[in-house]
Amino acid sequence: MDPRTVLCFGDSLTWGWVPTEQGAPSRRYGRGVRWTGVLADRLGPGYAVVEEGLNGRTTTADDPLDPRLNGSAHLPAALASHLPLDLVVLMLGTNDSKAYFHRTPFDIATGMAALVGQVVSAAGGVTSYPAPEVLVVAPPALSAMPDPWFQEVFRGGEEKTRQLAQVYRAMAEFAKVPFFDAGSVITTDGVDGVHFTEENNRVLGEALATVVVDVLAD
Repeated sequence: MDPRTVLCFGDSLTWGWVPTEQGAPSRRYGRGVRWTGVLADRLGPGYAVVEEGLNGRTTTADDPLDPRLNGSAHLPAALASHLPLDLVVLMLGTNDSKAYFHRTPFDIATGMAALVGQVVSAAGGVTSYPAPEVLVVAPPALSAMPDPWFQEVFRGGEEKTRQLAQVYRAMAEFAKVPFFDAGSVITTDGVDGVHFTEENNRVLGEALATVVVDVLAD
């Protein structure tokens, strides 16, 4: 029997960005350190975890600095290329809080809702595979940032990201899809105020392993 396949669609928190005081440039945590790698290890050989993390990715916002970063423009292709899928884990929203997007927490949650819609309508086409399940994950809130440019880019973002769990939960309940608040198990402890430490990755991966098993059991 083929393993159950879980696609993790996110931004630099999923890609595995190593936080540094100067913000950038940086490097990537090793596969076994990233929360996706921890998730795969905890789930075991009956599961296959596909990483789809991209630095700077948003839910539906077009970034003026990089046209590749609109998540809704890439997700349909990612879904089609990795079928069959059992579950898609969506963890985005941090980058939507950047000052130049002028997005409210509700706007960001609406962007996440659009991604949920893309997943649940992914069935059909030239294959007979059904649409996968979807799990909405609210990223933990931003923390204090030592870098002056990061401070400007994410001005107001800390407060916005503190509200994401509430509005994501409401949206997920309305859409009848599972929800998990990453902020319930970790905070953003990376030295840059944006990204995860190795411990953050470990704790989140272990927590999501339990959630994934429960979602697919239902």
